[in-house]
Amino acid sequence: MASMWSPWRGCKKCSTGCLHCYIHKGDAKRGINTSNIIKTKQFDYPIAKNKNGSYKMKAGLVYLCFSTDFLIEEADAWREDAWRMIKERSDCHFLFLTKRISRLKDCLPPDWNNGYENVTICCTIEDQDSADKRLSIFTSLPIKHRVITAQPLIEKIDISNYLDNIEEVVVGGESDKEARILDYSWVLSIREQCLNANVNFTFRQLGTHFVKDGQSYTIKTNLLMSQARKANIDIKIRDKNAIYTNYF
Repeated sequence: MASMWSPWRGCKKCSTGCLHCYIHKGDAKRGINTSNIIKTKQFDYPIAKNKNGSYKMKAGLVYLCFSTDFLIEEADAWREDAWRMIKERSDCHFLFLTKRISRLKDCLPPDWNNGYENVTICCTIEDQDSADKRLSIFTSLPIKHRVITAQPLIEKIDISNYLDNIEEVVVGGESDKEARILDYSWVLSIREQCLNANVNFTFRQLGTHFVKDGQSYTIKTNLLMSQARKANIDIKIRDKNAIYTNYF
């Protein structure tokens, strides 16, 4: 079972993909100001130890900063310590998503070189504009394990020029009453691009408002992931050593 590590919490909307962010919606219901970026009590979790000297956090996959962005500006003062803990826990594999890939170069540790073997970076995109801007940067950076996450996908996109050295592409729709439409043809288009490039592909979830063959559907939130699995269109390339599968 994977672990969760949130060294800080809070985030700020930075793109059209953030429009219906579930973190902001959840915080609003609890009266929390999401824009207030704070260090958490869990900050030292990866290196915290039990009385017998063993690590409290088990070895294996670690979902990092899933309620914020690891590269957010307000966390610059804390990130060096976070990298140090990531390096210490070489028995763990840390995975984080970011919409701020343009900041990565300035946020890397001095000994990063061609990337840490135990870190997977997922660059998130939502439309052609974000794909062209972020992926052109993403594919030029020194990263050992890289994934593209197209969620929420809000229009048909072409990412075929950015698939070299990508381990997996994950696609999903938006879950919200006012969610933007996900057209199944857009999903299949990305799948075809991955197939042609010999890249793993995962259809993670439908959108609340889903279109297939011109027919519109409204899907309950608790069925979005299971219905995507039933489509049975995932691609798992045997010679690809992706660290994770269906990581959400």
